[in-house]
Amino acid sequence: MTEFNIVLFDDFETLDAFGPAEIIGKMAETYSLKYFSCNGGIVTSSQNIKTQTYPFHELNADGVLLIPGGMGTRKLVDDSGFIHKLTIAANAAAFVLTVCTGSALLAKTNLLDNRQATSNKKAFDWVQSVNEAVIWVKHARWVVDGRFYTSSGISAGMDMTLGFISDLHGKSIAQNVADAIEYIWNSDKNSDPFSS
Repeated sequence: MTEFNIVLFDDFETLDAFGPAEIIGKMAETYSLKYFSCNGGIVTSSQNIKTQTYPFHELNADGVLLIPGGMGTRKLVDDSGFIHKLTIAANAAAFVLTVCTGSALLAKTNLLDNRQATSNKKAFDWVQSVNEAVIWVKHARWVVDGRFYTSSGISAGMDMTLGFISDLHGKSIAQNVADAIEYIWNSDKNSDPFSS
């Protein structure tokens, strides 16, 4: 079974993390969900959801890493200790997925240098300013470049996670998961109706 590890931090956007968690949770025979933060303990989302987490140093290599966005990214992008630990975790992961401004945190690790990526369109200019060595794709709902998946704002993380499942396990399985949660999947990664 593969660990699907979700990085949390104070003021993360709840749906960024728990939308994908709902989807991955429907594949419990394939993935086990775990929640991590820099130092472990209770982390509180922007919507005041409190989640118990493990510390980064307990992450197993070769799992999947998901990094949500939210207002907490604005502070963390300049936290060298957090970025250092995130770099180690992202280097070890088989796949790294980001939702919304979570791509800014991944971009700060320099692992996205010379790779295509996207982010929340309302925060796009700020995310782009974090690392201009990234090839930022403004129109995409989500972008896949090697083992890195990055998505647009908030609900786009669910579309991307279904896309990830489709890429690894087949489109019919992804569609079955979408049907199980009564979600209308925007399966075209190149079309984001919220891009200007």
